[in-house]
Amino acid sequence: MRLAKISMAGRIGLAVPAGDDLRVLFDSPLGDLDSIISSGHEAMLEAASLCAAGVILAQDDVSFLPPLIRPPKIVCVGLNYPSHADESGFVAPEFPTLFARFRSSLIGHGAPLVKPPQSEQLDFEGEMVAIIGKAGKDIHRSRALDHVIGYSIFNDASVRDYQLKTPQWTAGKNFDGTGALGPWIVTPDELPTGAAGLKLETRLNGQVVQSASTTDMIFDVATLVSLLSTFMTLECGDILVTGTPAGVGMARNPPLFMKDGDFCEVEIEGIGLLHNPIRSPLLHA
Repeated sequence: MRLAKISMAGRIGLAVPAGDDLRVLFDSPLGDLDSIISSGHEAMLEAASLCAAGVILAQDDVSFLPPLIRPPKIVCVGLNYPSHADESGFVAPEFPTLFARFRSSLIGHGAPLVKPPQSEQLDFEGEMVAIIGKAGKDIHRSRALDHVIGYSIFNDASVRDYQLKTPQWTAGKNFDGTGALGPWIVTPDELPTGAAGLKLETRLNGQVVQSASTTDMIFDVATLVSLLSTFMTLECGDILVTGTPAGVGMARNPPLFMKDGDFCEVEIEGIGLLHNPIRSPLLHA
């Protein structure tokens, strides 16, 4: 099962795939995906069933929104692929390297990643997302995946010079319009256990710049859920952004950063394709 959040002519709807098109339910009696995920797996099944009876629309006729807009937390994991830790000059961590994103940075599939006027160093980072659908604290690893209600895709676009101004990465990771999420939330039954073994590929202007398997993660999804829950309560709707593999623009010689007019895609096997153009607002004013 997979669900998306879309808009059309000012109306917000939920969508499921219908071949190359969508089945869309407007004015859902269950609320938006934030509310549905808070109600659990049965609510997602009901939402998908309602959408299946909705109107058929072409994907090009709608705008995809971030599936979630009210996550209690967006927890990102840095250096979670050995190859990326190595290219960044770090030793692979023994405990997850964590930082926070805020919901004000989120955009949906098809929306422009915003290249800020303050910097020329907007970098790509394709990542898999795990979404918490069952709250918990001190969760044993053997039960951790029971707390994951779905998976999605993230482009953790990073403004590198701002990221490296301080030992904490908050500024460079939270410019408005730099956190692309979606288009789908895919339930675990459609994927291997823990979404392991999925090919993750990032492409810039059609050229592959990152390619790895989610099996390569140092801390897999179950381990992340369990470790995070040792020091904070995980809540329904929390977004866990699980890290990026090698190939980021900052580590290249010469560096490769995104610029106005580019487009970036992140594709994860079984989950989907997240596509975003890059725009500099000053050039389009």
